Amino acid sequence: MKHIFNVLLILIFFYFTGCKQNTKNDDLHVRHVVDTIGFAQYGWQMDSILTRMDYTDSFEQTWRVAITPHDDYAYVGDLYPRILNGIKANTVILFGVAHKAKDFNLEDKIIFDSFDAWNAPYGNVKVSGIRNDLIQSLSDSLFIVHEKMHQVEHSLEAIIPFLQKNIPDLEIIPVLVPSMSYQKMQQIASPFSRALKKVMQDKKLQWGKDLSIVISTDAVHYGDKDWGGKNYAPFGTDSVGTKKAKDFELEIIHNCLMGEITPSKIKSFVKYTVQEDNYKEYKWTWCGRYAVPFGLLAAYKLDSVMSGKGLHGTFVGYSTSNDHPALKVDDLNMGHTAPAHNRHWVGYAAVGYE
Repeated sequence: MKHIFNVLLILIFFYFTGCKQNTKNDDLHVRHVVDTIGFAQYGWQMDSILTRMDYTDSFEQTWRVAITPHDDYAYVGDLYPRILNGIKANTVILFGVAHKAKDFNLEDKIIFDSFDAWNAPYGNVKVSGIRNDLIQSLSDSLFIVHEKMHQVEHSLEAIIPFLQKNIPDLEIIPVLVPSMSYQKMQQIASPFSRALKKVMQDKKLQWGKDLSIVISTDAVHYGDKDWGGKNYAPFGTDSVGTKKAKDFELEIIHNCLMGEITPSKIKSFVKYTVQEDNYKEYKWTWCGRYAVPFGLLAAYKLDSVMSGKGLHGTFVGYSTSNDHPALKVDDLNMGHTAPAHNRHWVGYAAVGYE
């Protein structure tokens, strides 16, 4: 009888402690995964994905800043770990694309979230308290907090699992960048970098060791089929046109994103990708035409106010969704969110900055 009583006590203890733990988790305001087809949402999926990727030639540098793709794991493949393995800091500022900003009439301000954590394959990832420090330091005219925009946007959730795998105590600061002119980027990046410098000094954080910046972007969206009736193939879709498009991609990367980063290079990237008379319209279809220049400007200005050595970009890789066999993912309950062929493909650029 005494044995049964003890067992009951143990069961009651686990029941209530379990309920308490669940209540604690339920109290967290968590951002849930949007794309469960192109990206992994469970740890076992992520483990399998990583075993299928060949990234033995990964760079060994520690990046202060990294530019990474955000398309389907099946298409991007080992370019993800090759670039993101260089991020070692446990706090990461994520600059992402705001694909659906027009739906919410969002522009000319960077977009913060209001979540406590983001759901990821290996458990929830905490949003760093640095986010609130930055918000409190910035003028209301420079930013907006918009939870729904972050909930529908996929460009950051693609990256988090790769960081989480290597950094168990990962904390993130998600920031989306909608359409804005180069001048507006400068107006926001300067106070943002000053606010970040103060936080880093107050908390004694070293750039690269304790805090890093990751910029999410896919490169060109190319082709004349399945792009909502639009033709994104100025060079054509035959083999000659495809080669010209890829050569132009490498020209942009080489001229704007590699070597020593300067404001003139960043501005040149904007000129390559958006119309000069209307910055809201594509000139060359990089979805990260705002996230990349803003993220690099913020990093450049942060380096400047910290009296740094400058930012130097190293080319890690470039590929497209149709220039290599897709990674097998169908057995993992994953798949492809778009086709990949000569009339519809996406480019992927990866650049790391020391």
